[in-house]
Amino acid sequence: MPSEAISLTRNVRLRDEFDSLRPALVAHCYRMTGSYEDAEDVVQETYLRAARGMDAFEGRSSLKTWLYRIATNTCITELNHRSRRVLPAGLGAPSSDPDTRVFGDASLAWLEPLPDAVLDDPGEVVVLRESVRLALIAALQYLPVRQRAALLLREVLSWSAAEIAETLGISVPAVKSLLQRARKRLDERESHDQPPGREVERALLDRYIAAFEAQDAAAIRAVIHDDFSLEAVPHPVWFKGVNVCLPFLERRAFPAGGGVRLLPTRANGQPAAGSYRPDAAGVLRADGLWVFTTNGDRISRAVKFHGLRHVTAAGLPARLS
Repeated sequence: MPSEAISLTRNVRLRDEFDSLRPALVAHCYRMTGSYEDAEDVVQETYLRAARGMDAFEGRSSLKTWLYRIATNTCITELNHRSRRVLPAGLGAPSSDPDTRVFGDASLAWLEPLPDAVLDDPGEVVVLRESVRLALIAALQYLPVRQRAALLLREVLSWSAAEIAETLGISVPAVKSLLQRARKRLDERESHDQPPGREVERALLDRYIAAFEAQDAAAIRAVIHDDFSLEAVPHPVWFKGVNVCLPFLERRAFPAGGGVRLLPTRANGQPAAGSYRPDAAGVLRADGLWVFTTNGDRISRAVKFHGLRHVTAAGLPARLS
């Protein structure tokens, strides 16, 4: 077969494999970077690097493994030049005053949500519930980049120590050392919430949405834990406990005259909602995405990610008529 035909066949094979893996690759790169936007960029760069190097691909591993190897190393290269991404709760203690001035800080690298809608593989959504929950992604950001990569390749993708060693260009004993340290550090930071089933989560979300739209603090109180926490990216100030969070919602979050709307969706394998507020003309425009953490039969945490792009990425409209 002529070399041009061989090259074309290889590229078609690469494109087919890449297309089938793309949602899973985005999830993997999101786990590494903590940013959906960065993950999309890395996955695109992964394809370009793979296309340039396809002729040299020897087939010693599967094409899938090769693509994950490129994606992982591309993430490592990018992360070596970037700050770790954070949520407000990772910056310090909560405020005990619901009237504290809230301000945005664009100088920080903030964690971003991952809409479930970007994963069109139903099998991957099962993995997503455990491997991209907000608390886990936030905890992963505290691991050194190589520890993070080794842990994800082992615990999520079930790679052997030898495969990880080849990917990272280190020895098998070095991989085992990275894994041991990563597990220890992650265990110190990761929360251990016990999410209920999807039906219970949706029922809690529906009750919270109804209460929020009605600006009914008492009804919100009925679906949240006593130590409920309230955060909003990009605001470093955050709140914890019903005695602080509920007054904040009443005084600062509920718009005068009402009219706020929340549309249900899912992000990070968790219940979520797009937020819409009326502009001066009364048009409801998206202003952010709420992601909720459930623990048992109540909601334990609500994080709002301000910005239209988070809402549209979740497949929701930019405005409501």
